[in-house]
Amino acid sequence: MIVSIFNDVIGPVMRGPSSSHCAAALRIGRLARDLMDGEFSEVLAEFDRSGSLPSTHESQGSDMGLCGGLMGWDAADERLLDSPNALRNAGMNIRYETVDAGDPHPCTYRLTLSSARQKHSLIAISTGGGMMEVLEIDGIKLSMCGDYFETLIRVTGDGTDVSGQIQRASGAHEILLHKAPDGTWIEARGASFVDEKILASLSATGTVSLVKKLGPVLPVMSRPDTKVPFTTCAELLRYDAGRGIPIWKHAVAYEMARGGLTEAEVVAKMVDIIRILRRSIAQGIAGTQYDDRVLGHQCGNFQKQMQAGRLLNGGALNRIVLYVTSLMEVKSSMGVIVAAPTAGACAALPGAVIAMAEEMGLDEEAMARAMLASGLIGVFIATAWTFAAEVGGCQAEGGSAASMAAAALVTLADGTLSQAVTASSMALQSMIGLICDPVANRVEVPCLGKNVMAASNAVSCANMALSDFDAVIPLDEVIETAKRVATQMPRELRCTALGGLSITPTSLALEQKLAARKTGCGTGGCGCKS
Repeated sequence: MIVSIFNDVIGPVMRGPSSSHCAAALRIGRLARDLMDGEFSEVLAEFDRSGSLPSTHESQGSDMGLCGGLMGWDAADERLLDSPNALRNAGMNIRYETVDAGDPHPCTYRLTLSSARQKHSLIAISTGGGMMEVLEIDGIKLSMCGDYFETLIRVTGDGTDVSGQIQRASGAHEILLHKAPDGTWIEARGASFVDEKILASLSATGTVSLVKKLGPVLPVMSRPDTKVPFTTCAELLRYDAGRGIPIWKHAVAYEMARGGLTEAEVVAKMVDIIRILRRSIAQGIAGTQYDDRVLGHQCGNFQKQMQAGRLLNGGALNRIVLYVTSLMEVKSSMGVIVAAPTAGACAALPGAVIAMAEEMGLDEEAMARAMLASGLIGVFIATAWTFAAEVGGCQAEGGSAASMAAAALVTLADGTLSQAVTASSMALQSMIGLICDPVANRVEVPCLGKNVMAASNAVSCANMALSDFDAVIPLDEVIETAKRVATQMPRELRCTALGGLSITPTSLALEQKLAARKTGCGTGGCGCKS
């Protein structure tokens, strides 16, 4: 799938502590619900013992997201917090098991769903930033990312005749054939499901034994003939050919090609996201409450000290710290945030952009242009690598956010394309090797501090680039280096809560304390659920 700024980079709009866990699990759950036609009574979720999910699926929102998706809800639905209870109250039982599956990806979901009349299985992975990919349905290997209307048709024989009929009757669909022991699965994907009249006609021949319709779960749809002007920073610079087009304009052109949108639609989508973020910032400063968290309300006192002149003179950086902290506190209270590029790193980029723009007296459209610039840097990272800490450590989350924010801040200052990519390169260079080690298995400590660090890094690198500092190493090479470093990291340092600060005595004691508070049993170690 070709990366989209609104699918993969700036989004989803969501609730929950982790986009890799909560938002991705929700999208997987929604596709699994469609596979069962919305009717099921039992769900078995299996997680590989060597992956990250056995130790994080409850505390980082996988359970909440998966159950919400199975209910058919959206990632920002206010009912999401109670989704496990809602699923049970709807007569659907879900259980979780740890197995030795040998899954190569650390965030692999193995789901088996059943009802009185049918049983189906689905294997999917979370690929970072709320994105996911279905790898297998009922033992049939495929690749489904939630960016199409998918019609799955099981037929006897090799499926050639049936697929040809579908293609002739509905030329807008891309047809894929998947061989199965009992016949063939035809996968028809497009901007709509295969027409009911066509399906009825095919069923009348007696060759069709099953039809499933899985709807899209991403905001920007794909098209079989989609082509984008560039996918790497080097290609962007060649495409610009010295014309000096601002990076945000290149971002608009990219997303227009990717999503079939107009320039006005692209900018309007980002302005809507800016407004969501500004509401969340205000909510965080006003104060948030949530029991299952390590940190309380801190940004309100920061604002008081800032207004009273008791802080060191950080200029715009103090407002940035306030906004970054605010967004992180909203995330930790299960409020609405935007994964930009992830939930764990949701605050550095928008906090820096919105605070700096306000300091400069700029409007929401200027903020949107800056966010679009950051989105294009994110496209290069997501295309070549990942935003998932389980795969790349916090360099993939906080490092990416800093790199993206640096380009955004250069854009606010009307810097050049060259300066924007220089700032991005320098910001990511200084965060290569950053590990992921959430204290008490919650995405708060040291995540809040790392978001502040990423934003501060972005400000410094933006000013350095605006002064024509030399990044030396091109951005594409820096991304490739971070990717290589990730493969050299032990899995304990890649978001499994088995290394770094996450295994300090204080962290382990906090985890036990929070477990006791949640279960109400007073010990925190019994594993009961009340």
